[in-house]
Amino acid sequence: MRSRITARRSEVRIRRAVARDARRLTRLVTSSRAYEGPYAPMVAGYKVGPDYIEAHAVHVAVDEDDRVLGFYSLILSPPELDLMFVADEAQGRGIGRFMAGHLCDEARRAGLSDVRVVAHPPAEGFYRSVGAERTGTVAARPPAVMWDRPDMVLRITGGIEAAP
Repeated sequence: MRSRITARRSEVRIRRAVARDARRLTRLVTSSRAYEGPYAPMVAGYKVGPDYIEAHAVHVAVDEDDRVLGFYSLILSPPELDLMFVADEAQGRGIGRFMAGHLCDEARRAGLSDVRVVAHPPAEGFYRSVGAERTGTVAARPPAVMWDRPDMVLRITGGIEAAP
């Protein structure tokens, strides 16, 4: 029997986050295996609060039972992808690519020509696969960020296929 997390992407939809999603989004960030080991200090104590959700364009990928599979946050001015996380159990299912396509659609609707992405170093390959180009490096900022990060730009022209 297949778990709901492994459901077909056609059963995944993206909706605008609401304040009541805050705890689930926080849990997704703080429990992410992508931030284990040396990366753990960056998310230790991190909180996605209701005020953050109300102030920014936060979108959530959910399954048919409204289970959170991932989310992203687009800051419109200046244009930057602030957060993008996919639940560990949903990795490798195309959820990140689906959200990247949705992000491009949202950026295009907002009249943006590009979106900055300061990537978690292990995620650079993913962002390159969806069309982001490296433009430089953002230096470490101890004590929260102890490593340099790829500075990238995602051009909003043709976009990424957003349909699941």
